Amino acid sequence: MFTCSNSKNIVELNEINKVYNTGGQELEVLKGLSLTVDAGEFVAITGPSGNGKSTLLNMITGIDRPTGGEVLVNGCPVHEMNENQLAAWRGQNVGIIFQFFQLLPSISLLQNVVMPMEFAGKYRRKERRERAYHLLDMVGLADQANKLPGTVSGGQQQRAAIARALANDPSLLIADEPTGNLDTQTAETVFELFQNLVEGGMTMLMVTHDVELAQRMPRIIEIRDGVIACDSIAAPEIFTGASQEIERVREKVERR
Repeated sequence: MFTCSNSKNIVELNEINKVYNTGGQELEVLKGLSLTVDAGEFVAITGPSGNGKSTLLNMITGIDRPTGGEVLVNGCPVHEMNENQLAAWRGQNVGIIFQFFQLLPSISLLQNVVMPMEFAGKYRRKERRERAYHLLDMVGLADQANKLPGTVSGGQQQRAAIARALANDPSLLIADEPTGNLDTQTAETVFELFQNLVEGGMTMLMVTHDVELAQRMPRIIEIRDGVIACDSIAAPEIFTGASQEIERVREKVERR
């Protein structure tokens, strides 16, 4: 049985190593990586493909396990949990957003958002549907709630996936290339949703290859060859300037 401790950090990684055995050879993807993320941070994870970004997210969410080191999320030792414990913990504490949405195609957007609440046994039956509608309304999809994923656009599917990730009120959002499969305008809409969530107190880590989006985030961690090559915090005036530019773009769109 694992024990959670009090921690000021939402995420704490200590000397994480990950080694895969491929064709009889060992491939070290993460090499003694350590980092902390505080509550309310909005962090971009960048770097070339194949250098460990998605593997890093998988360590934090418990989708994969480290070969060595410690993974603590909200003071809970993710690396010590068994599969059943991980599933229960993940459902209550982490929202995950994928590049290709991962919505179940045979059920409505509303049912896709309700499902995590059912799995976690969270909220009463009536409250689940009400909360799902509220979350879909928050991302601008209340009028699409009863449609199947395949009948709405890619941007709408991603917004539904965001609503699903928020279903159980997680303390941490993890997004792996969430705008990578979207056009520029739709990606901007999704990114603004993320900004609003962070402004409301959410903690978020996002893997992205979009340099312009990353530069608008207050913290950028670059992963190269399985280590942190750079961990930079944007000057407040830069982030403020980006927010002002977003507001100017929004006003132009609304005037059209």
